[in-house]
Amino acid sequence: MPRFGLAIVRGRSMQPTLWDGDRLLVKYVGDARPGDLVLVRLPGGRPLSVKRLVRREPEGWWVERDNPREGVDSWQVGAVPPGDLVAVVVNRFRLLNAVARHLRRGRVRAR
Repeated sequence: MPRFGLAIVRGRSMQPTLWDGDRLLVKYVGDARPGDLVLVRLPGGRPLSVKRLVRREPEGWWVERDNPREGVDSWQVGAVPPGDLVAVVVNRFRLLNAVARHLRRGRVRAR
C-alpha cells in the first residue's frame, strides 16, 4: 500500500474545518493523536469518513464530527476499532480548495 494518498471530502460533517470537495493529503496508518483529523472506516458499510480523533478507549478510537448537525460519528456507532483507522490527514490544500470552491460558486451563479 502507498504511504501517502489523496482524499476528497464529501458531505458537511466536518464544517467549518473542512468543506465538501476539499482535497487532503493523508498518510496511511501513521501515528495518530487526539485532535488529529483522520480517515476512518465507520461500521455498517459506510464509505471512508474524515473525523477528528478525540480519545483512545478500550474498544478503539472515539471519533467525532466538527458539525453537530450533520453526519455520523462515535456518538452513533461507538468507538472505531484500531484496524479501522485508515490514515492521518497531514495537509489540507488550502489554496487549491479555496479556488475550487470559488469556481463551483461561479458555476452555480452563471446558471
